[in-house]
Amino acid sequence: MKVPNHIAIILDGNGRWAKAKGMPRGYGHIKGCANLETICDDIKDLGVKYLTVYAFSTENWKRSREEVEGLMKLFRSYLKKCMKSAEKNHMRVKIIGDPSAFAPDIQDKIRQLEEFSKDYDELYFQIALNYGSRDEIVRSIRKLAADVADGKVAPDAIDESCFENYLDTAGVPDPDLLIRTSGEQRLSNFLMWQLAYTEFYFTDVPWPDFHKKELIEAIEKYNARDRRYGGVKEE
Repeated sequence: MKVPNHIAIILDGNGRWAKAKGMPRGYGHIKGCANLETICDDIKDLGVKYLTVYAFSTENWKRSREEVEGLMKLFRSYLKKCMKSAEKNHMRVKIIGDPSAFAPDIQDKIRQLEEFSKDYDELYFQIALNYGSRDEIVRSIRKLAADVADGKVAPDAIDESCFENYLDTAGVPDPDLLIRTSGEQRLSNFLMWQLAYTEFYFTDVPWPDFHKKELIEAIEKYNARDRRYGGVKEE
């Protein structure tokens, strides 16, 4: 089985999964967070080099105050636990998105985690927090425009490669496979530039129930694709 170099995952369905069990949405987020730790282990064991997950979008602030506060509490706990996962898996962790909207203590935990894991290189793990692809592109354009104004970049030198260096994912190869759980079939403002040539895999399985078996099934489907022509291989 050929394993993708980079897998991106939209972690969807935590709240609906909890509701179906008669539990509050926060319970689903807790279980989804625990599953992410397990999937990181599985991803590394399978030989995937890069993993990027969509954990909290710029639109998620519109959720109820109770749910957002619960997520912030969960982030504080997870970012601390993630240091142990990083050490165990020799995993470099990077947060993509705009962390400035978070409370100072969460921003501190992000910096500590990135600094702690910066020299690991067996798995590169990107977590999208307060991330939106349109926001990322706008922020990138602003930085590039400032460098042009300062004379650091010549307008004629701007091409795709130049622009990619201003994205949150600079230095990270584009995903080979995108997985979205829980039945929805849209990008929801996730990595729109980076997913231009990515294979998509959608499953009805909600994120808390997405385990190694489902991950392998997604990779097997990926292997059935013809990457040269973007279609499905003929039998």
